[in-house]
Amino acid sequence: MDPVRALQDARPTPFWLDDPGRPDAASALVGDTRCDLLVVGGGYTGLWTALIAKERDPSLDVVLVEGEEIGWAASGRNGGFCESSLTHGLHNGLARWPDELDRLERLGRENLQAIEDAVKRYGIDCDWERTGSIVVATEPYQLPDLKETAEVAARYGSELTVLDAGQVRAEIDSPTFLGGVWDKDGVAMLNPARLAWGLKQACLDMGVRLYEHTPATSITEAGPGITVRTPYGRVGARHVALATNVFPSLIRRHRPYTVPVYDYALMTEPLTDEQLASVGWRNRPGFADSTNQFHYVRLSADNRILWGGYDAVYHYRGRVRAEHDQRPQTFATLAGHFFRTFPQLEGVRFSHAWGGAIDTSTRFCAFFDTSHHGRTAYAAGFTGLGVGATRFAAEVMLDLLAGERTERTALEMVRRKPLPFPPEPFRSAGIGITKWSLARADENEGRRNLWLRTLDRFGLGFDS
Repeated sequence: MDPVRALQDARPTPFWLDDPGRPDAASALVGDTRCDLLVVGGGYTGLWTALIAKERDPSLDVVLVEGEEIGWAASGRNGGFCESSLTHGLHNGLARWPDELDRLERLGRENLQAIEDAVKRYGIDCDWERTGSIVVATEPYQLPDLKETAEVAARYGSELTVLDAGQVRAEIDSPTFLGGVWDKDGVAMLNPARLAWGLKQACLDMGVRLYEHTPATSITEAGPGITVRTPYGRVGARHVALATNVFPSLIRRHRPYTVPVYDYALMTEPLTDEQLASVGWRNRPGFADSTNQFHYVRLSADNRILWGGYDAVYHYRGRVRAEHDQRPQTFATLAGHFFRTFPQLEGVRFSHAWGGAIDTSTRFCAFFDTSHHGRTAYAAGFTGLGVGATRFAAEVMLDLLAGERTERTALEMVRRKPLPFPPEPFRSAGIGITKWSLARADENEGRRNLWLRTLDRFGLGFDS
């Protein structure tokens, strides 16, 4: 079957948001109000910040404003991989912060457990499964790197299981799989939209005042506090946490540190028992392949396969627009890759096809900053690994706003920002050359050209 035919009935909307249980939006803010803490942004970063602030001090008056609806952007349309890594993988952390990687890995494991504990404590129905994730090799040259990854992880307190071809295919059967390494404890699978909606309800239950369809349009210092304007009113706050991530920051000097890159995904119809048996997948881990332009793949609670990744698309001047959410040429490419990986699933159709923007930084994980004499805090740049790391970022922002030196705020990762992206047209040219070079490396057994080696030398290299 032509892979494109499998897309003919795919709905152009994120699967997770196409849910009859989607909660009604809260009312917009009208008029002026005051609070102790204002959180701008209703994705994971903002939700965790508001919730943890109330957990730390229930007497705090916390307001959260969201420009659209809770979880409508990246938090409601990602792959649902909740990982312990705070550094976008062990190798990225090791290359940037070798002296504190022990702490970063431990804090990441503690953070993942704290998310699981919160899901249970607040009764959040988000299909949480601590099944782990397998990185698979699809070319022989990738196998030594997987073994090395397991050895490095062991030095930093994580036990990864190395799988040969037979073992990985016993878990997930694809003729393209030559081996793998399984992180059984450091990754959970979840329904991302339901996590966002569950955090919204937890915030409301804790007394957070939450307003949707309330974009923040400006921020100014006003005497001892901060004033944020919205279309129909103003919020005066002692402290502000900015959690706008991929969208332009209210503070202009932060904007060069992130660019929006579009990522795309497909979701199949539910597999029949026979189809699922042909793939195996009894233990339900997610998986990703080892190429630079990688795929991320997992089962949903109703046994659909989410197939995402590969293309990462930047639009000139970093425009975030709804029309970029659909990209038929990428969907066709993904469909072809799907059936090449799982030829036994010929005839399966895709029910949903969608995209969304990811906030990318030059170090490929979150960075932090403060403004307005420490009364405003900021976190962004998660680069596609924010489902777990956003909770850690919330803790960091609250520590910074409290003026406390904690184990988190003492980290070099927190104290130093990444290099900013250059202005246009150099930004588009650099991203284009990098993407082309990564594709070439995938075609040449991972060998990195002069451009990629130069980026590596200046701490800008990325290989996953």
